[in-house]
Amino acid sequence: MSLVDKLNYYSTRKSFKYGIPFLIMMVAGSFGLQQFSNLRYQYAKKQPVTPEEMKKYGVNMKNRKDVTLESEYDKVKSVDIENWENKRGPRPWEEQESQPSTAKH
Repeated sequence: MSLVDKLNYYSTRKSFKYGIPFLIMMVAGSFGLQQFSNLRYQYAKKQPVTPEEMKKYGVNMKNRKDVTLESEYDKVKSVDIENWENKRGPRPWEEQESQPSTAKH
């Protein structure tokens, strides 16, 4: 029996047709999940950023006690959602001259 005959014989079997691709997917999925879990644990070890560290980069953080769910809800509650106007933003592929003059630059 030659190699081609053996390949033809096994290719008609259900275990070869469905079992081999299943095993390949299981092994490949295992390696893929390993990469994702390594990424997860790599960034889980990072410490939160302190306000002093952010000021070094020019970002002013608010105090955590000043920002609460209730204070943010009050800000959102005061927004008038009944009266609004849809303003179209500029698209990268459009020229600057073709935009309406009401756009603020």
